[in-house]
Amino acid sequence: MESALALHRFHFAFTITFHYIFVQLTLGLGFLIFLMKILALKTGDERWNEAARFWSKIFAINFALGVVTGIPMEFQFGTNWSRFSKGAGGVIGHTLGMEGLYTFFLESSFLGLMLFGEKRLGQIGHTIATAAVWIGSWMSGYLIVATNAWMQHPTGYHLGPKGEILLNSWWSLVFNEWAFWQYVHTITGGIVTGCFVVCGVGAYYILTKHHPEAGKRFLRLGVPAGALATLLVAFPTGDMQAKLVAKHQPVTLAAMEALFETSKGAPLAILGQPDMDKKRLDNPFIIPGVLSFVAQNRWTAEIRGLNEFPEDTWPDQIPLLYFAFHIMVGLGTLFIAVMASSAVWLWRGKLFEAKPLLWALMMFLPLPYVANTAGWMTTELGRQPWLIYGLLRTAAGTSPHVSSGSATFTLLGFMGMYSMLFMLGLFMIWRELDHGPGTKGEASTGY
Repeated sequence: MESALALHRFHFAFTITFHYIFVQLTLGLGFLIFLMKILALKTGDERWNEAARFWSKIFAINFALGVVTGIPMEFQFGTNWSRFSKGAGGVIGHTLGMEGLYTFFLESSFLGLMLFGEKRLGQIGHTIATAAVWIGSWMSGYLIVATNAWMQHPTGYHLGPKGEILLNSWWSLVFNEWAFWQYVHTITGGIVTGCFVVCGVGAYYILTKHHPEAGKRFLRLGVPAGALATLLVAFPTGDMQAKLVAKHQPVTLAAMEALFETSKGAPLAILGQPDMDKKRLDNPFIIPGVLSFVAQNRWTAEIRGLNEFPEDTWPDQIPLLYFAFHIMVGLGTLFIAVMASSAVWLWRGKLFEAKPLLWALMMFLPLPYVANTAGWMTTELGRQPWLIYGLLRTAAGTSPHVSSGSATFTLLGFMGMYSMLFMLGLFMIWRELDHGPGTKGEASTGY
């Protein structure tokens, strides 16, 4: 059973990680495309419309791949996690159903108008359609995050006569305190990805002299938006998310920092390696008091260590959780530095000649994907050993009659199919990047 459980967990982790590669870009890019349309209306500069058309193609490719890779996740609730679905379906079915019936259809319906309706709708109508795609993607994201937030911090429920989890308050589910801060943190993370992609492509165009004017336009939008987003993803959104973890999942907070002993003025670990045998952090590089301040706004606040909690409540992959959290935080700090420096040089009118910064923006393009993945790993690994925190253990939520052999077979099939989809997606995106904005490639999408 342990082998089957591990495979079920890895299967879902693989599926959702692959799916979110595409989702995070659509969350950020939809908003940036809308800003391009607003700039086109405000300035009357057709080149902003060209930029919006170009990035709409990239958005459409990501959207299609996100749909194809995302639908199997909900089926996995029934195939791999049937006891979880039976026990909690009366709660999570609300948010998942609303996401599919309302927000996904809003986004996908208006996507067609955004891609093919510019001439018929006119500039104002087309901008409205673009706004509907952006809003639809963010609404969809909220309902998915609200589902996850309820699993992190369940509210508004009661237990039925057979132990099933029943919903008391729809409002408590949808407006869960955890959902709000997790959502804004997720959205700003998506905007960071979108900004680094737009800026990375812009820097590439300038450095290669392929489409330098378009590249400059991309940087004029992406750098200011990215500078603001990288700050917001750290504070207040990341800070408030950390405070919620400290309040509702104190054992998770201790695991994220590999803090084994209870401490007043608990330090924040910058570097170190968790030693689970000796229950200590090896080679630590720490800043005293910072963890206490982050968690409770007091430098001398007491933070409970892992040794204060029964070991069967500890996250079961503490080293992986520790490193995922520190990768996310470390990359986030670098993002702030790169975007802030780029913003200063853009304001001084020297960014387009600053080759080191252009190279940095281009080379940083894939790193937000790493940071967002590490962030979700922190969220999901930190909740273990619970599927629904404090209510349902992960081991109790699986499908008991799905063997490890069946799980392996489907996992290998998914990995093969998703690998082919990834290569196809890269090819299609590279083809659009090679065409660039304002080229003959526009004819293929009806412009």
